[in-house]
Amino acid sequence: MDNQELLDRFQRYVDDEHKIEAKDWMPEGYRKTLIRQVAQHAHSEIVGMLPEGNWITRAPSLRRKAILISKVQDEAGHGLYLYSACETLGVDRDTLINELLTGKAKYSSIFNYPTVSWADIGAIGWLVDGAAIVNQVSLQRTSYGPYSRAMVRICKEESFHQRQGYEIMIALAKNGNEAQKKLAQEAFNRWWWPSLMMFGPSDANSAHSAQNTAWKIKRHSNDELRQKFIDMTVPQAEYIGLTIPDPDLKWNEARGHYDFGEINWTEFNEVIKGNGPCNKQRLEARQKAHAEGAWVREAASAYAAKRKKSGEGRAA
Repeated sequence: MDNQELLDRFQRYVDDEHKIEAKDWMPEGYRKTLIRQVAQHAHSEIVGMLPEGNWITRAPSLRRKAILISKVQDEAGHGLYLYSACETLGVDRDTLINELLTGKAKYSSIFNYPTVSWADIGAIGWLVDGAAIVNQVSLQRTSYGPYSRAMVRICKEESFHQRQGYEIMIALAKNGNEAQKKLAQEAFNRWWWPSLMMFGPSDANSAHSAQNTAWKIKRHSNDELRQKFIDMTVPQAEYIGLTIPDPDLKWNEARGHYDFGEINWTEFNEVIKGNGPCNKQRLEARQKAHAEGAWVREAASAYAAKRKKSGEGRAA
């Protein structure tokens, strides 16, 4: 069977809604696209621990502290699921981690913004995790089996993250005093536009969108997901008394959706290039953690080797 026949058979298999598994034949472009996307997703979960971890020791109550610790632990687990899914595509984890630490790999631009107040933690949970859910719910139906199955559990946990973030914003913006309401609005202003950027470039400028849709890696376009997020989030903001920081936002009766202003794509591209407010800080934090954790990895490897040798001795 020649390559074109294999490609045609693969496309028919995907079109029939079958899942591609690790040992199945797949086009090299499909495999490379998945490695790029799943690795970027995994890196985002790991780097995403940093903005919130910064507030664990400063949470306003023991309850809030416990919830935030649990949330950050969940993000670490999500990274683990996704690195494992990526490894099924034939790339080893050391390579993936090295690409993150050297700056070769990308992660979500949203995590290169600072968390300057406790209200930012609420905004991240509500907006950032809310945007993630909109994207990741559709990824539960992605064509690659290991990625699809990882997303099922991740989405359940992200729903908790989104609810705890919105609860913080309700406490501040709806039930708080004037100072707390001001903090909530300022945090909302900071995170609204970066959250819209999370869905990636507009469809007209998305290099991979058409092919990823054909392969059913993606089920919806960037602009479709962004619109869904806006339509879902605007009423939530209005309910707790927050003002959307977009003078062009208005309901379009004919479309049945909100119209919104132009996203600052120059800012988006600069952050992607490494010129965001916290790019350097985030990378240095991961490099420091990796270096300081070397002894743990060495100890774990030594223990695994000892157990393997002991098992071989018993088998003999």
